[in-house]
Amino acid sequence: MRCLAVCQDELVIRALDEILLPGFEIGFIVEARPLARRLHEAGTNVSVGDPRRTDTFLKADITPSTCVIIEDNARRSLKKILEAVRDAGGTLVYVLGVSAEETQRRSEELHDEFPEVAYLSMAELFGGPLMTEFARSMTRARVLQYQRYFADADRVLIMLHNDPDPDALASGLALRNILRRTKTTAIIGAIQNVTRPENLRMVNLLDIHVETMTPETIREFDRIAMVDVQPHYFTGMIDRVDLVIDHHPEQPGYTAVFKDVRADYGSTCTILTEHLRAVDIDISERTATAMLYAIKSDTLFFNRQANRVDIEAFSYLYPLADATLIRKMEGAEITTDRLDYVLKAHTNGRMVDQVFATFIGAIPREDFVPYIADFFLQLEDVKWTVVAGVVNNTMIVSVRNLGYTRNAGEFVRRFFSDIGSAGGHRAMAKAVVPFSAFREKFNVLEQDNIREQLHTLVEKFLHDVPAAERRKETVRT
Repeated sequence: MRCLAVCQDELVIRALDEILLPGFEIGFIVEARPLARRLHEAGTNVSVGDPRRTDTFLKADITPSTCVIIEDNARRSLKKILEAVRDAGGTLVYVLGVSAEETQRRSEELHDEFPEVAYLSMAELFGGPLMTEFARSMTRARVLQYQRYFADADRVLIMLHNDPDPDALASGLALRNILRRTKTTAIIGAIQNVTRPENLRMVNLLDIHVETMTPETIREFDRIAMVDVQPHYFTGMIDRVDLVIDHHPEQPGYTAVFKDVRADYGSTCTILTEHLRAVDIDISERTATAMLYAIKSDTLFFNRQANRVDIEAFSYLYPLADATLIRKMEGAEITTDRLDYVLKAHTNGRMVDQVFATFIGAIPREDFVPYIADFFLQLEDVKWTVVAGVVNNTMIVSVRNLGYTRNAGEFVRRFFSDIGSAGGHRAMAKAVVPFSAFREKFNVLEQDNIREQLHTLVEKFLHDVPAAERRKETVRT
């Protein structure tokens, strides 16, 4: 996020630099060369210019999504500066009051001529409102841009990952709402449709239609958006994408016209809640119910990969949703099929040093693997679960941990990314690899050997000293 501040007071500059970094890429424009020299020597990104001139801001390369902060020290040149910013194309403008004059009165003086400008006091600078307002403005600008980009498309595809989960399904509904589209002009699609019982119940209760896609049908759409997934997941099947919104760690190797990837968020629906709120779109009860259930499901009701923004989104959606429907959707967790494979996993599994690993062999559906990984993590003294199964000659590996030890996503990337798809978060991760490639790489054939190999990999990973810790140790010695 980029921010440009027009300030003449060194104390204000240093305060802004301290508060906005590292969340923003911030630069300063000052008029006094001696001040600029001092700040530059201290490592501040600063340039000299006349803020009353439009070309000063053109040279600074501001865009409509650049946050511009203007210090108000009660001088008469403030309006000229605002005019110059506006003429240069600035739209996200904030005036920071640093004088002793009453903030409300100064705000009212500017409002008639510059209604788009927000006025903040120095007191607000040191609290949450400034950062909250900046973040919301940046989100609003981003949403308005991709709304305009999608507006002239006849057919839009909102692409989900295979066997979509609640977060993907609800995110599809939310994005369709943001784009102001119907189910005929914005198709929600997936290459492999929904199979998990609780997700099927969600689809049926909320009447969510997911259309099965092929590489050929995907190419028929004018615009393609992805939610809760990124293009690398489809291994080259989708060669262009217009919008990516996801909460998984960002992957290299693709380009998108617009993207909003926030790996520190517990759910993609949390990101989309912010998008909906930023442009003041009404959220229907159906969409709110789907999104609330998704946040609850993806974070295990805030017990996994959740933070303040997830709780805020949940609190906002809660009064808009149907709690009865959510209870009905949650009632589909345990089935006899799942119970059969839980028993098989228990028979074939082994726990060593608080790590439970098992190989359940050939299975009809992929969702059995993550379900079993989640199930056994609930056992006393279990801190890691590694569960593998084979669907149509493809090996699925699900990894879970309690979230305060080593990173599960890092584990699967280290051992499986060279032979297939692998990634995830600190507390949960997944690898999808050809079964033949797994056997060849690790030279294992028998079922027990596969289980033991999984144990060996986890043990090696957990006992390896991370590179950062090795560097610290070298410095100490």
